[in-house]
Amino acid sequence: MDRPVSELRGLGTVSSRLLASVGIHRESDLRSVGPVEAFARVRMAADPRVSLNLLYALQAALLGIDWRRLSPEVRRALRDEALGQRRGRT
Repeated sequence: MDRPVSELRGLGTVSSRLLASVGIHRESDLRSVGPVEAFARVRMAADPRVSLNLLYALQAALLGIDWRRLSPEVRRALRDEALGQRRGRT
């Protein structure tokens, strides 16, 4: 089922609004671009102060788990990928 991002676990009103501002409205949109790219788009276009917790929440939402259940290894890999993308864009 292709749900609105607001219905994904752990993504509330603020996260949904940030995602919508960069054209991500549905679960399929988020899956298509992936959590790292979605996070990068939000930081570039909507709010550069958004924390890494959004990145973790996006990954966890796609897995249907609470973001705090992501392993330290997964968090590290997400962070490294996101920071690598950010360096590549500057």
